[in-house]
Amino acid sequence: MLNKNYISQDVEQKWYPVWEKSGAFKCDPQSSKKPYTIMMPPPNVTGSLHIGHALTFTLQDILIRFYRMKGYDALWQPGTDHAGIATQMVVERELAKQQLSRRELGREKFLEKVWAWKEESGNQITHQLRRLGASPDWDRERFTMDEGLSLAVRKVFVDLFDQGLIYRDKRLINWDHKLMTAISDLEVENHEISGSFYYINYPVQGAKDRFITVATTRPETMFGDMAVAVHPDDDRYRDLIGKSVLLPLTDRLIPIIADLHSDPEKGTGAVKITPAHDFNDFEVGKRHKLEPLNIMDEHA
Repeated sequence: MLNKNYISQDVEQKWYPVWEKSGAFKCDPQSSKKPYTIMMPPPNVTGSLHIGHALTFTLQDILIRFYRMKGYDALWQPGTDHAGIATQMVVERELAKQQLSRRELGREKFLEKVWAWKEESGNQITHQLRRLGASPDWDRERFTMDEGLSLAVRKVFVDLFDQGLIYRDKRLINWDHKLMTAISDLEVENHEISGSFYYINYPVQGAKDRFITVATTRPETMFGDMAVAVHPDDDRYRDLIGKSVLLPLTDRLIPIIADLHSDPEKGTGAVKITPAHDFNDFEVGKRHKLEPLNIMDEHA
């Protein structure tokens, strides 16, 4: 007699291994059938699957099963991603519970810990995918740091460089002073906070007792200033464009430049330009060929 309710755990855990062992999910590269392939966007090994994974993997699974039934040689290529920085953070938190740091362990021992975590977390993810009923070709599972994949990444990188499509340059980055590494925008949470305007007088070179007053919310980056910008149509400063001011507390002269970035209605209408510490200032610096000056060390 059928149960009144469908007990998924009893049914699915029984039949999935049967499907997998039967070879129902496998592709056959030697087949004469028309191929159909989906490369699984690899989930990070840093944690568990979330609802977004469940949605996208379900859609991919529908497609791959549909084409498999239509007679295509269907390959759904499974894999996981290393997510290096996020993985490092997880492992370092675990070490901190033992009053240890990666520097105390040394590079080789720390890497052993990272690989051990990858095995544990990666296995959890593939277990969850199986529980979802996903039908990738598990014999072809890959990890983004497998040697073959790393070689492919290096080849593509070199090809793009040779074609002039990627280049080396100085850019602003998100720096984590704890992990001592750059991190992507995806790893950053931005928070708006209430700040204050600080007004600083910059003495104009060659004009006794004349100052240009800068309004800033970031006085701590003043020593990285490379210019003071005013709006080209601001009559208050028109005669100062092209002159220089003395950066307060230093003996360094910086130019007064005209740029649309300066808002005449905001503050004093004159803004300090610190290309190494503000994304807008970085763009102004590029337009006026200002060299960025980093005033912070790796410990921030």
